[in-house]
Amino acid sequence: MAGPGRSQQGELTEYKKSLIKRDLEMGIVMTVFRQKVERLTVQVIMETRQVAWTRTADKNDGVLDLSEIREIRPGRNSKDFERFRDGRDKHDENTCFTIFYGSQFVLNTISLGGKCVWEGAEYVHFSYSEPNIVHLPLLFQEIGARKDVLNFEQFHKFYNILMFDQKDVSHNFTALLHSLNKPDASAVLLHDFQRFLLYQQKESWANDLNQVRELMTTFIDDTMRKTNDPEFTVSEFLSFLFSKENSIWDEKYSEMCNLDMNNPLSHYWINSSHNTSVPCLDCWEGPGEPIIYHGWTRTTKIKFEDVVKAINDHAFVTSEYPVVLSIEEHCPIEQQRQMARIFREVFQDKLLMEPVELMAEQLPSPTQLKGKIILKHKKLSVEGGIGGKDFRKGEKQGDLHIWDPVDQSPELHTSEPWFHGRMSEGRQTAERLLQEFCAESGGRDGTFLVRESDTFVTDFTLSFWRSGRVQHCRIRSGSEGGHTFYFLTDNLHFPSVYSLIQHYRDMPLRCHDFDLRLTEAVPRPNPHLLEGWFYSNLSRGEAEDYLLRIPRDGAFLIRQREESDSYAITFRGDGKVKHCRIQKDGSMYVLGTTTEFESLVELVNYFRKKPLYRKIKLRYPVTLELVSRFSTETDCASLYDIKMYVEPNEIEPSLPKSTVKALYDYRPMRPDELNFCKGALIHSVSKDSDGWWKGDYGGKLQLFFPANYVEEVSNNIKVMEDNPLGDMCKGVVDISKCNVGEYSHSVTSVLHAVQTQIIYMRNMLSSHDYIVLIKLSLLITNHAPTVNYCYKEIRSFVENKIPAKNKTPDFLKYNRKSLSRIYPKGQRVDSSNYDPYPLWACGCHMVALNFQTADKFTQLNSALFSLNGRTGYVLQPEMMRSDCYDPHLEKRKVKFTLTVRVIAARHLPKPGRSIASPFVETELCGHTEDNKFKTVVYRDNGLNPVWKAPPEPVTFPVHEPELTFLRFVVNEEDMFSDPNFLAQATFPVKGIRSGYRSVPLKNGFNESIELASLLVYIDVQQVEKAEEELYSSSNQLRRRQAEINNEIFLYDTHSSLQRSAPPQLRDDLMREFSTNETQLQKIQDTCKQKIKEKKINNSKFYS
Repeated sequence: MAGPGRSQQGELTEYKKSLIKRDLEMGIVMTVFRQKVERLTVQVIMETRQVAWTRTADKNDGVLDLSEIREIRPGRNSKDFERFRDGRDKHDENTCFTIFYGSQFVLNTISLGGKCVWEGAEYVHFSYSEPNIVHLPLLFQEIGARKDVLNFEQFHKFYNILMFDQKDVSHNFTALLHSLNKPDASAVLLHDFQRFLLYQQKESWANDLNQVRELMTTFIDDTMRKTNDPEFTVSEFLSFLFSKENSIWDEKYSEMCNLDMNNPLSHYWINSSHNTSVPCLDCWEGPGEPIIYHGWTRTTKIKFEDVVKAINDHAFVTSEYPVVLSIEEHCPIEQQRQMARIFREVFQDKLLMEPVELMAEQLPSPTQLKGKIILKHKKLSVEGGIGGKDFRKGEKQGDLHIWDPVDQSPELHTSEPWFHGRMSEGRQTAERLLQEFCAESGGRDGTFLVRESDTFVTDFTLSFWRSGRVQHCRIRSGSEGGHTFYFLTDNLHFPSVYSLIQHYRDMPLRCHDFDLRLTEAVPRPNPHLLEGWFYSNLSRGEAEDYLLRIPRDGAFLIRQREESDSYAITFRGDGKVKHCRIQKDGSMYVLGTTTEFESLVELVNYFRKKPLYRKIKLRYPVTLELVSRFSTETDCASLYDIKMYVEPNEIEPSLPKSTVKALYDYRPMRPDELNFCKGALIHSVSKDSDGWWKGDYGGKLQLFFPANYVEEVSNNIKVMEDNPLGDMCKGVVDISKCNVGEYSHSVTSVLHAVQTQIIYMRNMLSSHDYIVLIKLSLLITNHAPTVNYCYKEIRSFVENKIPAKNKTPDFLKYNRKSLSRIYPKGQRVDSSNYDPYPLWACGCHMVALNFQTADKFTQLNSALFSLNGRTGYVLQPEMMRSDCYDPHLEKRKVKFTLTVRVIAARHLPKPGRSIASPFVETELCGHTEDNKFKTVVYRDNGLNPVWKAPPEPVTFPVHEPELTFLRFVVNEEDMFSDPNFLAQATFPVKGIRSGYRSVPLKNGFNESIELASLLVYIDVQQVEKAEEELYSSSNQLRRRQAEINNEIFLYDTHSSLQRSAPPQLRDDLMREFSTNETQLQKIQDTCKQKIKEKKINNSKFYS
């Protein structure tokens, strides 16, 4: 039987809704569980769409916006109820619920208890299920009204005039709107609107006039005008254009397709985060039980069991399809057993324990795994170690788990402090180090170190302290099934030296005359302590004083900083004293953010051969002896450069600072303007006001161009784009200053030295060194799947260790059958993200991102997984399963063109009290070169800015619509002319609708911003074969124009080239540049004409 006030379908009747609305506005006395348990009046303020709780009628104790509500959870399922058990027991489970609210990845809670079932349940139903629409406050600053106030009618009229009297927007629809001068005049007739939907918006459903009529009545405010022949006013038509019903996104692509869920798991992209407790669990040893937190950071520690229970409660609320949990385990054996017990007890039959099909030759489908939780982790043997056959990580033994080449690499031991590598006089040196260490520490049994064997080239030696003397034990190696294993005893094998040592630190090593557990590790001696360039107690000022006495670029020293595990290299470069930080991360020394070395000596030796900063190599170690030999006078003018700390070289020499890159073609309107095509590099740029800059391009100097057509090129570009050879150029030599005789003599000397070194190396290369080289070669391809891979494997790759481009076909072949997971590199301590797109294009399934960071890459991820009902599983396109597919192929076909024009915006967010000056950047992300376009800055209007139409429409070529995204970013220009993010919207191109469309805007965390939207024009056209050839020719000409421009730039800026080149070289380049420019213009005009011809159907609308 239906509940009171409900229809047979369980919906609230209109009468019941009105009663609930009345009660909510009046307020309901409820028990509020927050800092303490209180009886407060909770009410909904309808005018502002807020929930408020009060003690007295004249003051609110707290409020929350309905727009910020993320979830309403029935029952006593929150920490608030757990803290106040006495208070919660007074309320029935069915009368309690918790509101989760907040934004930008931060949630708050308020837990409530009602006095009866319906006050709680219907409160949830009514207040949360209504649309989240916030009305502007009723009080507004006086605009021509008496007593400095506007009543509601005055405000409503003022708002309509302000928002809808926009002739700049209305002029786009002159064929449709008949009374532009009167916003309230009836302007759009039923049949005109139907033709607009059919031919301009390309809505096939508009053939049904009844559906068109129903849509129009939704936007008509006057009940008397809701007739069988409705008419729109201008304001009502504009309301429709900006509404969610006219969204750019086709909602059918957000629906789940059951037919798409029957492929093997390896055919899907799977939504995955990194170190957010779901689905990546970073497990560590806790007091008596395992805990979860981001290791070695100050993040909050939470109980492992609490996380598992939370996952169990919510894993399948949004989607019933499988959840893959990636376990990063750093716990001792006993707590690992606790983890296994908790998994079994909490997940029960949800936990995948057995293969779905015993004789299967491919992975199961998401449909077959509905409601299942899959663990991705290595397996342990019964003894607590890894048995002789357990190291075959490709086998699936009950759980789906991982062979992680990073975590289980045979080379992991090389970065451990107890590993000393190859020692000269190995046995004697090991005994000496152990004796010295034990003499200082007290000589605890089990103190140990590991070194390479002196006798057996693939084996190692464990040296340890027992009963007052040093003993040695050989770690033998073997091979089975293509995998190397290591062992001390024949009955227990390990996949790496690292795992062997870790096992014997937990479990005793048993021999016939003793049991011994490895305890303290003898650390490797720090070789830098013996170097003259290292200073353990030298301040920054003293280091600068030393360097100022050595007037040579390349002079250097390394000093220990006050912070623990932190160093700095101080050196002279370009006549200035510079500093660069070195951070110790574990056993590695990290220079800058990415470059790792095993020791400071290795770092110095590396940068003796490679430039550390620009072209500066480390040449002169600043020792105390060297400082005393030089004069005491210092060059104080060389003390500081612009930056106190500089970044080490990770790139080639950079572009000139005043270089910009064209985002789109520009054709000049006046003779003093530049003519350039998309991708062109414009040099020597001077920024003038009013949105026009000056620059050099194509041999023309200091001509004007619009600033919104370009973007500034960062100095940290990896390729010298002003060099016609691009990344093939490895250096530049000014041949005009070379002496032929001296060069010939130098070549002879160099060749002689090289031959001598080769002979020396051949004599010195032992069989062990040869095997190490072979192992290193194999390690380079270790992350790439082998030919004989197993579909049951899941392999993990750090973002910068994925297979190279020449291995892409093998990687794609692997990904078609087995699963791969990509995760951020460890240097991303700021939780920044890498670009997931190239990895998606290579078929990688779980590309884990830091969801807590609001950036372009998480927004692309959110757009991709908005498909297929937000299940977290998106079927990869059929083309990616073809052997011919290559994401790196340069000559790809243009399948569609996408024309975009930004018209207007409404209600743009603006933090603070200032007024926004917005501009919109449109970007096409995908298998294509950079495709961006920026509007001009609209000054001091974030409420309803309107941008004038550009001289030419912006048309983007789309190569792979299945994996291409259209992104709108709204920025504002502040008083310093810097862009500040306001809002964004990102969509897969495959689901975009043509016509004049509304773009609902979101914040950086992909949360909707109420009322904020753009109005854009979109036109999607399929490209025919003849047009493909035109686009291909256009791209070739663009590349050639870039090369010629760079050659002219090099000629004009290098006097040596001017002296050595033929006199007519520049004139020849200019003639070719001009000819190509004319040809490119003809091709572009032809492409535009073809696009216009395709719009012939729209002429029916304007006829």
